[in-house]
Amino acid sequence: MNSLARVRIQTDDFDLSTEVAALRAGDGGVGAVTSFVGTVRDRNASAGDARGAVSAMELEHYPGMTERAIEAMIDEALRRFDIRAARVIHRVGLLQPLEQIVLVVVSSAHRGSSFQACEFLMDYLKTQAPFWKKETTPDGAQWVDARVADDAALARWGIQASNGAGLGA
Repeated sequence: MNSLARVRIQTDDFDLSTEVAALRAGDGGVGAVTSFVGTVRDRNASAGDARGAVSAMELEHYPGMTERAIEAMIDEALRRFDIRAARVIHRVGLLQPLEQIVLVVVSSAHRGSSFQACEFLMDYLKTQAPFWKKETTPDGAQWVDARVADDAALARWGIQASNGAGLGA
């Protein structure tokens, strides 16, 4: 398995092709790589009119705690799925619409495991990772609450959301 850091929390942007190449490097058993890149939308999910317009998003986290939580998520993905490696990069700080927020990359011998593990990790991140999001809209800045749909996505993996403390990606 790849020895690169599995989790990075950073303010700087990331490059998908660089990260995929680093995850695959030297592992001849990789037959599939699945990636997910999340970006900042220019409107929030709950409003379709101008009040839902988002001009910026700010993400906060607890250093150390956040990385440990995501490491545990990757450990769980390694237990559940036949994957070779996984990496999560999550940005924090002030982000603008269209900017990248999160990257999840998974390698495996076969595509099925890679797809499943990538989706599992993203569902887990949305509700269990200790991040807090604040959106800036025409009505001012407001913290983003957890969404029922995110809890339901996690529940299909047999995990009950405990997102009272924060929001994921």
